[in-house]
Amino acid sequence: MRIIPDMGITDLSESLKLAHHLRGLREHHSLTLAVLAERSGLSRASLSRIENAEVSPTAETLGRLASVYALPISQLLAPLEKGFQPVVKRNDQAIWSDPKHNFVRRSVSPSNGPLSIELVESQLGVGQRIAYAAPAIPGQEHHVYVLSGQMQITVDGTDHDLKAGDCLRYILFGETIFKTTETPCTYVIALS
Repeated sequence: MRIIPDMGITDLSESLKLAHHLRGLREHHSLTLAVLAERSGLSRASLSRIENAEVSPTAETLGRLASVYALPISQLLAPLEKGFQPVVKRNDQAIWSDPKHNFVRRSVSPSNGPLSIELVESQLGVGQRIAYAAPAIPGQEHHVYVLSGQMQITVDGTDHDLKAGDCLRYILFGETIFKTTETPCTYVIALS
């Protein structure tokens, strides 16, 4: 699967699908761009450019939108995934990237549909910082397992230094920050 670096997704049709889906979510919630901008802390102009597929949202932007809609990020990226399948081969797993943060997100588990647990594999490049101001779903349980490299995760103001083989488990109510320094980090997050 080829990723277009400047769009963060695999092709232009997927960029349009994501833009259409995000606009549809806003309209479904009867929000104007101005109201969504106020609730998310994003500019109205940025939101308009995202909905018109002029730019791809960053990981932090998706986090802010997920918080407004009280949806996991996977549901924001849902149009990039196929319908529920019990097995999804690695080459068929949905990939989304945020070139600004050298961040790649792979939906490892099949589309969750009615199921409650989701696995996401992520890669965060050297010297990167991604901050999620608020959880999409307050009280959601996360398990972060580091596959390679190292990073620091700040959960509700508490720093956790993790390296390959370490696992952090938490229930999310506030801000989270993912930060790397000299090495990139590959990790899996289980969300339930």
